[in-house]
Amino acid sequence: MREWVVDHKLRTVGCLWLGGLASSFAYNWTQPNMKTSVKIIHARLHAQALTLAALAGAAVVEYYDHRSGVKADKYAKQYFTMDAHPQKD
Repeated sequence: MREWVVDHKLRTVGCLWLGGLASSFAYNWTQPNMKTSVKIIHARLHAQALTLAALAGAAVVEYYDHRSGVKADKYAKQYFTMDAHPQKD
């Protein structure tokens, strides 16, 4: 699961935003003493806060991947092997 999240960071952040927005809408709709406009604003703010947290988490993961060299090794093996381009020998 972690590997998929690392490979699809923006898709993960988008899904978290959509899930946060939907769950915040659902929670705010149970509050009878708020106007509809306030419910929408609160849902947007909650989703935005969740998205910022997810982006910060993605940045931390990206930083540690680059620092540890895991990502560099992955791309080096994928793009710079001699077997990948036998016609260039």
